[in-house]
Formats: sequence, C-alpha cells, structure tokens
Amino acid sequence: MDIVLTVLILLLAVAASGILTRTLPVKLPLPLVQIAIGALLAWPKLGLHVTFNPEIFMVLFIPPLLFADGWRIPKREFFMARRAILMLALGLVFVTVLVVGYFAHALVPSISLPVAFALAAVLSPTDAVALSGIVGKNRIPGRLMHILEGEALMNDASGLVALKFAIAAALTGVFSLRDASISFVIIAVGGLAVGAAVSALFSFVSTRLLGLAESDDPSPGVVMTLLIPFAAYLSAEHFELSGILAAVSAGMMMNYANVANAGSVASRVRANITWTMIEFVFNGMVFILLGLQFPHILGRALLDAHEISDARVGLLIGYIVAMTAALYAMRFVWVWLLRWFSSRSAAKHGVTNAVPGWRMVTVTTVAGVRGAVTLAGVLSLPVSLPDGAPLPGRDQAIFIASGVILLSLLVAVVTLPVLLRGWRRGKDPHAAEEAHARTLAAQAAIRAVDQVHNTECANLDESASAYAADVTARVMDVYRRRLATLEEEQAPRELARRADALEFRMKLAAMRAERKALLALRSSQTINDETLNKLMREVDLSETALTARRG
Repeated sequence: MDIVLTVLILLLAVAASGILTRTLPVKLPLPLVQIAIGALLAWPKLGLHVTFNPEIFMVLFIPPLLFADGWRIPKREFFMARRAILMLALGLVFVTVLVVGYFAHALVPSISLPVAFALAAVLSPTDAVALSGIVGKNRIPGRLMHILEGEALMNDASGLVALKFAIAAALTGVFSLRDASISFVIIAVGGLAVGAAVSALFSFVSTRLLGLAESDDPSPGVVMTLLIPFAAYLSAEHFELSGILAAVSAGMMMNYANVANAGSVASRVRANITWTMIEFVFNGMVFILLGLQFPHILGRALLDAHEISDARVGLLIGYIVAMTAALYAMRFVWVWLLRWFSSRSAAKHGVTNAVPGWRMVTVTTVAGVRGAVTLAGVLSLPVSLPDGAPLPGRDQAIFIASGVILLSLLVAVVTLPVLLRGWRRGKDPHAAEEAHARTLAAQAAIRAVDQVHNTECANLDESASAYAADVTARVMDVYRRRLATLEEEQAPRELARRADALEFRMKLAAMRAERKALLALRSSQTINDETLNKLMREVDLSETALTARRG
C-alpha cells in the first residue's frame, strides 16, 4: 500500500509541477520546479523517502525517454552533424574521463584514481531534456540544438561504458586500453544492431500479424510500441551490449518502420498522444526523484561536515565548484578547438570569416547540463571491494556528482537566458522545404480528388453531376486555400446525404495521397523527419476528425 501511495504522490507532484510553471509570477524552468518539489517532498516531517535503485531506474525510466528522443530527432540533421556529435559524444567524453579523472584525484586524494575516473565518466553525459526545459522551444538555433540533442543521445552510452571499465579497474586493479577499446566498439555496435533488429521485428509483427484496419482498435499496437524500448534495452543488456544505444537505435528506426507511417491513422494519433504523456510523466518523475535524493545526499554530507568544522563545509562546496569549473573548462576548450578546426577547413574551401563564435562556444559549454543519468551512474558504484573493504572515495564521489548536477542546472538557468538574449536565430531553415512539401502534397491531393470525381460522376444524371462537381470544387478549394473555410449550402436532405458521402470519399483519398507524397519526399531526403512529423500529424488529425464525424 505504501508503494501505491508513493507512486500516486509522485504522479500528483508531476501534474502540480506543470500547473506551477504556468501560474508562478516568475517564469521558472520546469525541471528546476520539479527538483524543488522533490526536495520539499523529502522533508522529514512528510515521511516520504524513495530509495533510489540505479538498476531499476535505468531499466524503467531511461529506455522509453531515449527511445522517444531517438524517434523524434531529425535523422537528416543528425547525419549531417555526425562529425560534431561524435566528437562531443565520444571524443569529449573520453578526454573528460582522462583529464577530469586525474583532476578529481588530485583535488580529493581520498578518492582513488579508478573511482576518480568513474566519477569523471558519470559526469560526462549531458541532459538535453533539462536543457529544453530551461531554455524553452526555439530559443537555441536549430543546428546547434540538433547537435546538443544528438550528443545527449549518444554520450549516455559512452559515459556509462567508460564507467563500467572504471569500476572494473577499481575492483580488480587491472586495466587494458586495447581491450577496453575493442570492447567499447563491440558493445556500441552490438547495441545499435540489437535496437534496430527489435524495431524491425516489431514492424514485421505489427504489419503482418495485427494488420489493423481503420475500424479496428489500435490499442494493441500502441501497447506493443510501449514495449519496444524495454525489449531493445533488456535484449542488449542480456548479451552484455549497450542497452542505452539499443533504445536509441530502436527509436530512430521507428521512422522507417512500416507501422510508424503506414499503419492506421487512429494508431498513429493515439501513439503520439500516449508518447507525449509518457515523456511528460517520466521526465517529471526523473527530476522529482533527483530532488528527493539531493537533501539526503547533499544535506547529510554538509551537516556531518558542519559538526566537524565550518571550514570542512566550505571545502566540500569548493570541491563541487572546482569540479564544475573543470568540466566547463574542458568542454569550452574542446568545443572551441572543434570550431577552430572546422573554420580552418572552411577557409581552405574559400569560406572567409569562418572563425569560432565566442557566444556559440559559450552557449554550447553552458548547455552541457548534467541530469539523472549522472546520479544513477554514480550511485551504481559498488560499496565495497572484493576483499570486503569499503570502496575508497565512493561517498565523496556521490556528493560531488550530486552537487555538480544541481550547480550545472542553476548555472544554465541563470546564464543561458542572458547569453541567448538578442541572438538572432535567422530564418527558419526548414520553412522553404515545408512550403515546398505543402505545395506538392496539395497538388497530389487535388489529382486524387479529380480521379475520384471522374469515377463517381460517370453514371450520374445532369443534376447530380452538377452537384458533384460543386462538391469536388469545394474539396479542391481546401487544398488551394489551406486556411479558407468552406461555405455550407442548403440542399435537399437526400442530395446532402449523397454529397456528404462523396465529399468523405474525396477527402479521404486526398489525405491518403498527401501522406504518400510526404513519405516519398522524406524517403528522397527532400524534407527531414521534423517536417514530415509535423505535416503527417496535421493530415492524421484531419483524417481522424473526418472519420469521427462519420461515426
């Protein structure tokens, strides 16, 4: 009963956080509000304490969130920015583990070197969800946001794999760079392959076995969709591969799975609504759980230090500030070097003034906020060595990681709005392709309406044919004037019924032609997934309204 009550309280807290962000006189980021609510729930008098189990947390919360991010991220932009994403998600992570690991060991000698590397590994992954909650939508330029989202998708895996090897070194005292590199490639590639295979298998089962028609209940297909990230994650982990990359890969493959775009409209609309709710609830639960842990981790350590001396408290806070500064410095230098080398390459191709922008580099640096994966990773550190002795430096590592998460969020909340103020985002880079896609989709719809008109009007008398022509013109006018409203005409009941049936068939044919045209444009890389999803949602909602009115 206590577990049920706790879950209900957490769900209520998630809902309350969404209400508070809209009603507070001061605009605060949703993740920060949720962390504050979690910290309030941890108040001793309330008696609510949730034990943070890293293994359960990683299985329950991370796969669906990464799956949804992988499904949503534009694949074309992801591929175009692959060099920058890989250099941040792989290169920066491993350099951070090395440099910040040695720095942590020098800063806090009681933390052994392997544990220091483990601490640096869990501090490497960034959290794009927290970033989006802090800056809001469309505040960061599209290309930079795509890079940051892609980095956050990939560096969770690289950071946790580095953590795995650091823990092994701490427990055994043995580390081989060659073996670790080979194992990393196998773990990463294997995880990606497992995720793609699970997504493809789901697509096959859904299209061949379920075979949902428009009138069928789409719930079984939607429920199966919810199981994909867990199936991908657990399958990969079973074979000791990267479950995180498996979940990401499965999400990315959903854009190319038949069921995602060729299934029934009801299933797509219901799946979109379901996943929107899941993302909100799970993201909220993650940050509330973070807030629940911070008072116990940070508060207890600071109180214990205060009993020793005030200087000890200052020293602990100094550790957090120093580690955060080291992470920012490492990230700033790495991003600046990447942009500098990119500008040199651009200059060789005749592009002048291609120098690193300080604002862009600074925003990219501060945008690297840490989140739940960092806390889950550091709490997964073993308590003791194989001989039963306590793992040296574990408590200090947990304290520092928790403090860095909170400080990085606060720094982003304060500085990002200032850095982004007055930054011109320029024209929407996808506006032209969206307009082009709308034009081609409307043309395809008009051709489909014309074909239905020719078929339906072949055997009609003069009066019915004239009315059908009027209906055809009005249906086509929807696509010629997208925002214009149709005028209702008075007609006899029977003619109205027949006209309504004809209009329904024409609109249905038109919408399906639009969808086919949009999928063809995405397949030819004329438009990206973001544009496709936006336009497909419009068509799906229109068709849902049309079929619901008929029912």
